[in-house]
Amino acid sequence: MDIVAITAIVASLFLVIGLAEPLAARLRLPYSVILAVIGIMIGVAASFFLRTNLTDALNPISETILGLPIRSNVFLYAFLPTLIFQVTLGMNLRRMMDDWVPILVLAVLAVVVATLTIGFALVNVSGLPIAACFLIGAIVSTTDPSAVVSIFRSITAPSRLSRIIEGESLLNDAAAIALFGLFISFVMAGMPNPDMWAALAQFPVLIFGGALVGWVMAHATVWLMSLFGRHELAQISISVALPYLAYIVAEQAVGASGVIAVVAAGLTLNLAGPGRIAPEAWTNLRDVWDLLAHWAGALIFVLAALLIPRLLDGIRWNDVGLVLVVVLAAIVARAIILFILMPLLTVARLSPVVERPYRIAILWGGLRGAVTLALALAVTESFLIPAEIKRVVGILATGFTLFTLVVQGTTLRWVIGRLGLDRLSPLDLALSKQVIAVALQSVREDVARATENYDLTRETVRSEAKTFAQRLDRAVKAAEDNTEILDRDRVTLGLIALAGAERDMILEKFRERAVSARLSERILSDSDRLIESTRIGGRTGYRRAARRSSGYGRGFRVVVFLHSRLRISGPLSKQTADLFEILLFQRVILRDLHSFINTRILRIHGRRVADLLHELLDRRVEEVEQALEGLRLQFPGYAEELERRFIRRTALRLEEREYDALRNDGLIEAELHMSLTQNIKGLRARAETRPKLDIAVRKPDLVRLFPLFSDLDDKVLGQLRKTMVTRYVRAGEVIIRRNSELRTVYFIASGALEVETAGQKVRLGRGEMFGQMAILTKRIRRAEVRAITPCTLLALDEDRFLRLLQRSSAMQEAVHDSAIKRGIEPTWETAIPAKTPK
Repeated sequence: MDIVAITAIVASLFLVIGLAEPLAARLRLPYSVILAVIGIMIGVAASFFLRTNLTDALNPISETILGLPIRSNVFLYAFLPTLIFQVTLGMNLRRMMDDWVPILVLAVLAVVVATLTIGFALVNVSGLPIAACFLIGAIVSTTDPSAVVSIFRSITAPSRLSRIIEGESLLNDAAAIALFGLFISFVMAGMPNPDMWAALAQFPVLIFGGALVGWVMAHATVWLMSLFGRHELAQISISVALPYLAYIVAEQAVGASGVIAVVAAGLTLNLAGPGRIAPEAWTNLRDVWDLLAHWAGALIFVLAALLIPRLLDGIRWNDVGLVLVVVLAAIVARAIILFILMPLLTVARLSPVVERPYRIAILWGGLRGAVTLALALAVTESFLIPAEIKRVVGILATGFTLFTLVVQGTTLRWVIGRLGLDRLSPLDLALSKQVIAVALQSVREDVARATENYDLTRETVRSEAKTFAQRLDRAVKAAEDNTEILDRDRVTLGLIALAGAERDMILEKFRERAVSARLSERILSDSDRLIESTRIGGRTGYRRAARRSSGYGRGFRVVVFLHSRLRISGPLSKQTADLFEILLFQRVILRDLHSFINTRILRIHGRRVADLLHELLDRRVEEVEQALEGLRLQFPGYAEELERRFIRRTALRLEEREYDALRNDGLIEAELHMSLTQNIKGLRARAETRPKLDIAVRKPDLVRLFPLFSDLDDKVLGQLRKTMVTRYVRAGEVIIRRNSELRTVYFIASGALEVETAGQKVRLGRGEMFGQMAILTKRIRRAEVRAITPCTLLALDEDRFLRLLQRSSAMQEAVHDSAIKRGIEPTWETAIPAKTPK
């Protein structure tokens, strides 16, 4: 094939891609539908001009188009890894985990249900073996949610709904391709009635094998990319190799799912990459992948559409009836999941509520696309499959794809409009009025400053200012006089604006490198959750999400188990250090939000709402300070190290900004600027290294270093080490309850606790003890002891404690001081056993 002709065709395809997007926007149709229609038109036109006698001038171009080496492997190995990998890089994994149940149900269980429903629907009307019917079900169960996602975004649908659809797209293809691989092997082996349970038993092997391959290769890639920290293009190039190598190794070497391998590789790079790659390099890497995925997604639709005339060759009237059977069975299978299973999961509190209109939109938005056509093409290319099965598979898959694109795709926006999803809710409408009023106030201030700087004519400025002031007054009046919004909703609107301002501040600090890229992902996720929770739950949702953002992450129970049971302290140390840094950062951000309330929200919602928001913000600051103080008690000195690190990073940022200003002003040359910035990069790399937090507990060392045991000899210390029991306590856990009998004294090795008695609260930290008063006074415990932070305690029973108290004057003095501190008269001397004569 002539290379010039191929180059011309490829260039023309990119021209088509460039023109299709604005055309889709103008026609208000999904982008994928436009691409598919253009591809079909190109394929039909090429066939027409090749066969017609009207002209032979276009025959070379037609032959080149129809002769393009379009095979199923081109889609599966060249384009599919790119599309899947880019989705994983752009996902907000922490937010996606909030909806993991509906995502898995739609992506995996829905594929299985669709495969079985379509297979059983076809087996009685098509005359095909049941294995071939299940093969067709697996082929058409893949969905292309890009159309419905793009429309949801254009109508400001809830972000959680878009996340569910995107999560479905990520795992849907993997599940469908895995089932396709199973059933095509049965068809090629001539097994008309395969064992379904045996087929499904292979499913976990494909999934977990692919996940392991992707995880290992991604970690190796991250390590390799970290070696080239100053070579951004090298890092991006290595990332391009990752999904293809993971797919090939999983499919060809391991025999697992290549799609799952790509998913696992992308998710691993998404989690580990920001912490090992510079922020600018990570941003550019994602931009490159966005462009690659855009090209791949467009090309896969156009090229797959070129195959439609070929796949529909030899269609009969009864085949049309079979296509309708597939359409009805697919819709029924998807409706079962959306309207029966998902509500049951919501009742069981395993899934968030998905409103009925959105479920209808998801049902009608289940478009099929290039993956379905690629799998059908793989069947038609096989020499081991009977010709009639290949013909029917190609026609049914292509006909069903055309129905979803031409019928569902073109009417999806109309359906969404009929459901009322394209209209703002009353709360969103009020929010838009608030945004307009606040924005115009800012614009007025900026314009006033600009006119002063440019020394414009006073009459012109006064005239324009009057016109703008009238518009601003109308906007403010519309925001204030909205009688449809209750005071409770006004508080919600203010909290949404407050949470949005917090997110903007976080982004600004991230751009200034005041926080590491790895932690910024978690902080931004918490900020997004704060906004969404406030929209759904108002003041209660805001407080719940705020408390969650200042606590440990999801895996805390796991890392505590590793620490307490298996003595693996690394994960807990890392998570505790992360929380330390996040709390310090939150304290900086939250204190700046009061000015936002005074300058923005006060103007729109009035003094009462502003005062309430100040109160909520003060309460949140207090919670952050309490959590931070608990960690300070647990790890004295570590907060100061983090603060020094913050100051160093801030100083480097300001220094770099000064060099940039000098370069922009022409005061230094480019060579000198490059030298100075390279020096800054080296210093920043060292400043990025976070101080290590060591929380590993070694009981002999702790006992020896305990101040209360300073006057004990080695023999007594040795006995003490053997008799003390180590206990690990989670934050918030009650250690001692009121009115309980206590026969144990606890020594705090690490952590912070709060003792509440008679309405007073006393905090205890590392090196202190509790429980001794109840033993010495022989009274029922009247206090409650609760852990503020994760704690490590050394427990000693009553008898051994009394003997220890008799031996140690330092212990006696500590007990005496503790009693005086709590207002208890030390009258327990008779409880201390007499010293044993030497």
